[in-house]
Amino acid sequence: MMKYVTLLAALLLAGPALGQDNKADPAANYPATIIKIIVCVPAGGGVDTITRIVADRLRQRLGQPVVIENRGGLAGNIGAEAVYASEPDGYTLLASQPAPLTVNALLYKKLNFDPTAFLPVAIMTSIPNTLTVRPDFPAKTMQEFIAYARANPDKLNFASQGTGTTSHLTAELFGRKTGVRMLHVPYRGTAPAINDLIAGHVDLMFTEMASALELHKAGKARILAVATTKREPVLPDIPTFIESGVPDFESGTWNAISAPPKTPAAIVAKLNAAIVDILKTPDVQEHLKLLNVTPQAMTPAQAAEFIKTDTQRWADVIKAANLTAAE
Repeated sequence: MMKYVTLLAALLLAGPALGQDNKADPAANYPATIIKIIVCVPAGGGVDTITRIVADRLRQRLGQPVVIENRGGLAGNIGAEAVYASEPDGYTLLASQPAPLTVNALLYKKLNFDPTAFLPVAIMTSIPNTLTVRPDFPAKTMQEFIAYARANPDKLNFASQGTGTTSHLTAELFGRKTGVRMLHVPYRGTAPAINDLIAGHVDLMFTEMASALELHKAGKARILAVATTKREPVLPDIPTFIESGVPDFESGTWNAISAPPKTPAAIVAKLNAAIVDILKTPDVQEHLKLLNVTPQAMTPAQAAEFIKTDTQRWADVIKAANLTAAE
């Protein structure tokens, strides 16, 4: 009888200790239920496509359902606000393009969330921007383009995905570095802007390579330069902006997963490790290659620094151009 009493006492004493261990490591039993990823763009966009690829493998790896909910609008602010206000337990995450994490705080008079308080989980992919012109544009090279634009100030018009988007800010950065003046024609997303570029209704667009590459190959548009530090393997004959005489010109967009403020670091680390491993698998890399995007392998700390640097780059452009978003 004494043995049973001693065993019972030991179990009672161990109970709180075990509870304390789980409390000390919130990732120990994570995830225990469904994970929801709120994508802050409509279904079918680049962020949505990449997130669905990752989410499907994340479900297999973590053993719990991973569902996607699209909440587009206001350059990603609607989806970001929903995640910001959710419980910081790792079960509601944000998938976004750069805007809600970087420039929206400078473009909008009021946000119902603090972009700097989100915890970066992973940068999933990155995509360089390009200068892409209508198929019959008279300039054939970047040097010819700059000469033509300088000779025709305020006569060329450029499409963008909307005011304050990366495509718009890249054009503003280009103008600052070259002295070129052009007219801005904002659209609601990439697809309608690209359609008007192909039709010749607009002259050019600073758009991500993933959207322009197949059009370039088909002769429906022409890429004049890529905003990277070295040439892209899929476009070996297309120079960088830097090669073409535009100094220190880099621009791209990216897709990230973020967690609400105060999410335990152990959960963020567990999600990061799973996503980075997924992005390294051969089948996912092949899938992303077909989409012309580059998988990333950053730690949460590296992702945070990456976002901080990108924010500062575009903050300088926004302030110089005195840009605001139409609300």
